[in-house]
Amino acid sequence: MAVRMRLMRMGKKKQPVYRVVVVDARAPRDGRYIEQVGFYDPRQDPSLIEIDVDRAVDWLRKGVQPTDRVRKLLEISGAWARFKVAKGEVHTVAASEPEEPSEEAEAAETAEASVGEES
Repeated sequence: MAVRMRLMRMGKKKQPVYRVVVVDARAPRDGRYIEQVGFYDPRQDPSLIEIDVDRAVDWLRKGVQPTDRVRKLLEISGAWARFKVAKGEVHTVAASEPEEPSEEAEAAETAEASVGEES
């Protein structure tokens, strides 16, 4: 069974609101779905995007194929980057803390400042 992650249209006429759902690829657009993983409201400014990142990454790891629009929403929410890291395609490096200046460097700075004051 081919499973896809796509948008399901909700709302009134001319006022669309979408659900991000995991669904069998053969099912109709607004038909039965397996699980809802998010919500998208394009009419708000800025657009409202709510995606359960953990569930989305879990489905992506199982092989679910997102549509182009859903992939863009996953990129915006950060789920796509987390999926790439979990898959091993993107390597992360732990951020190092900035080094504090040593005592010798501080002594040299104070010496330069005192020389400048004497002139």
